[in-house]
Amino acid sequence: MLSQRRLERRPKARSLFDRAIISRAFWDSFKKLDPRWQARNPVMFVVEVGAAATTIFFIRDIVRHSGSPGFDFAIAAWLWFTVLFANFAEAVAEGRGKAQAETLRRTKSDTYARRLVDGGTEERINSTALRKGDRYVVEAGEIVPADGDVLEGAATIDESAITGESAPVIRESGGDRSAVTGGTRVLSDRIVVRVTANPGESFLDRMIRLVEGAQRQKTPNEIALSILLAGLTIIFL
Repeated sequence: MLSQRRLERRPKARSLFDRAIISRAFWDSFKKLDPRWQARNPVMFVVEVGAAATTIFFIRDIVRHSGSPGFDFAIAAWLWFTVLFANFAEAVAEGRGKAQAETLRRTKSDTYARRLVDGGTEERINSTALRKGDRYVVEAGEIVPADGDVLEGAATIDESAITGESAPVIRESGGDRSAVTGGTRVLSDRIVVRVTANPGESFLDRMIRLVEGAQRQKTPNEIALSILLAGLTIIFL
């Protein structure tokens, strides 16, 4: 039983300053200089156009030995830095989202279930093989393999991985506190659970899809604000 629990340890989430995320974000910040990408953000697109124009003025002043190349260089450098930093921050956020989705996916694929078959015999299977209506046993130290309702027993469960709440909750058969969520961890006791969701329909699956498709449509207020900021940026430049 101890070896099973070791196998079911939840994968660690990557930190904000994970080397792989930062490295990928650094290169992506340059890829995002593509005007087709920047056009999605009117403010940064205008800043990039201003940076490109100032760079051209700087090169012209160098070639013609006229104007103020030092001033042009300083302005161009700050504008390019602004664009690259914005791209970098966006790339880090995207990298964190992908890493979180991967962590959730590994949590699901690396979790095993003790399914009950005829006669009450336990069968050890991967959690992805559970189907709606199946029954399984989970006890202290193990991860809940699938969404379900408690049929027998009561247990204290850590739902922080799903809800963010650090305080454990009690789940027991009957009443409105019988639902358990896949990916949470049982802290004490033993329960028998009936699966209520097929693979791809669980709360954890929905979370993965939500994280992977985190890009959303802007609201009308956000669009209006972007237009206003773009206009102010043009005036500033």
